[in-house]
Amino acid sequence: MKNTIKVQRAIKNITQADLAEAIGVSRQTINTIESGKYVPSTVLAIKLAQYFEKSVEEIFQLDLDD
Repeated sequence: MKNTIKVQRAIKNITQADLAEAIGVSRQTINTIESGKYVPSTVLAIKLAQYFEKSVEEIFQLDLDD
């Protein structure tokens, strides 16, 4: 699954640690989601989308090649 979290963080000028603290996860969790190594739960995906004031579909895109 692809995502735009790194881009969204850059727009808001926040670090992985800042984002992690804001939504209640570890920095490592944000890192693994950004790198595509971990697909977040539905609840976590919604929290991320709400934080960035975007839809889940704007943050996450299904990569059918995976």
